[in-house]
Amino acid sequence: MRKVLLLLALVVASAMLFAGAKSDAGGSDKNYMRLTWWGNTVRDERTLKTVQLYQSKNPGVTIETETTGWAGYWDKLNTQASAGNLPDLIQHDYGYMLQWANRNQLLDLTPYTQNGVIDVSKIPASALSAGKVNGKLYAISLGTNALGMVYDPAVLAKAGINVPDSTKWTLKDFENIALTIYQKTGVRTLPLGTTDVKVIFEIFLRQSGASFYAPDGKKLGFSDPALLKEYWDLQLRLLDAGALIPADEAFVTVSVEEDAFSKGQSWLQYIWSNQITATANGAKRPIGMLLFPAIDNAKRKGTYLKPSMFFTIAAKAENPDAAAKVFNFFLNDLGANDILLAERGVPVPENVRSYLFPKMDDNMKMSFDFVSLAAANSSDIDPPDPAANGEILALLRDIAQQVLSKSVSSSEGATRFITKANQILGVQ
Repeated sequence: MRKVLLLLALVVASAMLFAGAKSDAGGSDKNYMRLTWWGNTVRDERTLKTVQLYQSKNPGVTIETETTGWAGYWDKLNTQASAGNLPDLIQHDYGYMLQWANRNQLLDLTPYTQNGVIDVSKIPASALSAGKVNGKLYAISLGTNALGMVYDPAVLAKAGINVPDSTKWTLKDFENIALTIYQKTGVRTLPLGTTDVKVIFEIFLRQSGASFYAPDGKKLGFSDPALLKEYWDLQLRLLDAGALIPADEAFVTVSVEEDAFSKGQSWLQYIWSNQITATANGAKRPIGMLLFPAIDNAKRKGTYLKPSMFFTIAAKAENPDAAAKVFNFFLNDLGANDILLAERGVPVPENVRSYLFPKMDDNMKMSFDFVSLAAANSSDIDPPDPAANGEILALLRDIAQQVLSKSVSSSEGATRFITKANQILGVQ
């Protein structure tokens, strides 16, 4: 109840302050700017407190805040864009950034990073690349995620297996470990992706030097079915040995508490780093996190850092300089991050992660550690997915189930997916 009252007080106080500021100053005051985000009670409270901290450190600066839920956020922004009334500083999403950049609605941040107003010196290049379109930096994420394998250390120990060095292990190592675990403990392995097959196959595809989609999103980024066939063949070998959980059991949507890993039926699960706490709570036992193994003759790192929530500046912002300074405060200021506490994801600046790390619980520390490991073993993220992505994901999941149920061969399944996916994308 105290939290609710505090949030209401913050909102009321902010509204009173900003209403007066807007009517008096508007866009003509270089010490006035607008900030918008989608949120929830926790994010709203922490963001408002961070805004108040900035204003206390910068007397005379007024920040008008606007927040809505995710559902109505983009409709509101599109309406504001049509009216030429976008806020200066905008919380943005990777899935929408490409279209906004192509419509010239976002400001290139490069000048602010070059003059140091927005400090990116502690941010890995792979994390910055996610906010670039056609060589211009339009966005920087306040937080980041990475995809990995969560595993059960007790099962590995029972099977007499040392935890592999996930910066060096291979798909062959993975297959041998899965077989040994099953032979020694009876614990099986989940198929490589059930809810979203694409995100895991994509890791191996990226290692081959290809991408799931072409850069323009108008066709698939690969045409050779060989890697997709081998991806399924590996799992079929485990299935034939009894070590893989069958498709009719695995391809069922259940809660975290009811999935095969939480119930001890699988020694691993495939998750994003921000799901570590939920996974650990569901499993109710110690867990660990690994990078994905490497294919033979890998040409690049398959792991990538996925932005959780971008900040951007509107192309026609009234006060872009003020917005850039507030942007930098959220991104780099340690006092601000004491308040934000990684609610928007693991912070991308290395020094901010190091500063917050001792303040985190054990599961959040694991998330921080894994993101740092992934950052050192990743390559640039591919461009955002095209609009047809949802239909193509459903197609891949359906064919994966057919292959792992042995109603379709791996060769036929791989060829069928490539042909049908390109047809969905409009390839003649």
